[in-house]
Amino acid sequence: MGPGLHRGQARVTERAVVHPWHDLPTHPDPDSMDFYAVIEIPKGSKVKYELDKSSGLLRVDRVLHSSVIYPANYGFIPRTYCDDGDPLDVLVLSSEPVVPLAMLVARPVGLMRMADEGKEDDKIVAVHVHDPAFADYFSVEELPRHTGSELRRFFQDYKALELKNVVVEKLEGADAAKRVLTGAIELYRRQESRLRGFAG
Repeated sequence: MGPGLHRGQARVTERAVVHPWHDLPTHPDPDSMDFYAVIEIPKGSKVKYELDKSSGLLRVDRVLHSSVIYPANYGFIPRTYCDDGDPLDVLVLSSEPVVPLAMLVARPVGLMRMADEGKEDDKIVAVHVHDPAFADYFSVEELPRHTGSELRRFFQDYKALELKNVVVEKLEGADAAKRVLTGAIELYRRQESRLRGFAG
């Protein structure tokens, strides 16, 4: 037992705080397109939680103005970056809501192309790999048609009462999702020093 410690008392060591955007890996397996998703908003929520990029904590952005709820768990993919200044968004289909700031393994099955107030805002559509109700899906074409319609309708409606214009295009397949994910990983790598606040 170390000096100054009593039986049953843990030694406190100094640790760096993990930032969910910068310090988590993108993939659990570098040879797979499965990725880690960090959940910000649970399925069924009306509260818009958002990553506070400077601290790594979640903040409450707003309660949705329209009478709608998130149809899937919503979050971001670590170590990705998009032209809108945020990490790449992901909608993770699963049978249960997932608590905010939990990470899970997801598989890209599709891509929702969107324009929010005129700015491109693509979202990966994915399934929770460890949810048996969704684990066997590999493409949006395999999902019930209503699932895709529900996702699109949510984003068409969720800002309507804020008088903000959102354009949602038809869902694209898994190959499009993988291309966007790969591009967002590469953009993060090129911008990493600046995004982390390092000089140079």
